[in-house]
Amino acid sequence: MVRALGASLSLPSTSYSYTVLDQDLSAALQEFGNNLNIRVNVSAEVRGRIRGRIPDLPPREFLERLTNLYNLQWYYDGLVLYISAAHEAQTRLVVLNPISFDAFKTALDALNISDERYIVKPAPGDGLVLASGPPRFIALVDQTIKGLTADAQARRSPAAGEKPPRESVLMLFRGSSSMVIRGGRPESQYSSEAPHQEGIVREPGTGQK
Repeated sequence: MVRALGASLSLPSTSYSYTVLDQDLSAALQEFGNNLNIRVNVSAEVRGRIRGRIPDLPPREFLERLTNLYNLQWYYDGLVLYISAAHEAQTRLVVLNPISFDAFKTALDALNISDERYIVKPAPGDGLVLASGPPRFIALVDQTIKGLTADAQARRSPAAGEKPPRESVLMLFRGSSSMVIRGGRPESQYSSEAPHQEGIVREPGTGQK
């Protein structure tokens, strides 16, 4: 078993023999999964053709060779091997409050989501974290933040007569669009013809002035 950097991707150590003269890249990746009994999800943005013979390589090296040659990224979530174009990579800056970064990172590690090839690190500011990687990796990071935030908020439900904890609200601006992230959750997205300067604005939460 080869230890993937997230979940464990079990691949044989023997050489993978694949002869092709001219084949669609996406089809070759799907066939790679079929031959090794691995579910593969190839993004529609993965394009190109394989021409000529590929040397016999262990499956992991074969996969890495194609991702390097065609500028791809891959991520295995424990069930499916996701392969996407490098330009589909996403970067998110979100507020973790009321979660600590250590608790967040521990959860990612425990769920086998963490992958040292992709970025999850504290960012300058109060409770900010930066995450960057392929779409499936970012989706799992988002789901983890939402789950931890919901759990933390449920645990901190105010007793009678107490004021509720302040809610953290972050607005991300990019071009002509903006996204509201409230309590660690992307809430809504807006767009306008007038472009915003890229940046981040922290707005007063509930009960703040």
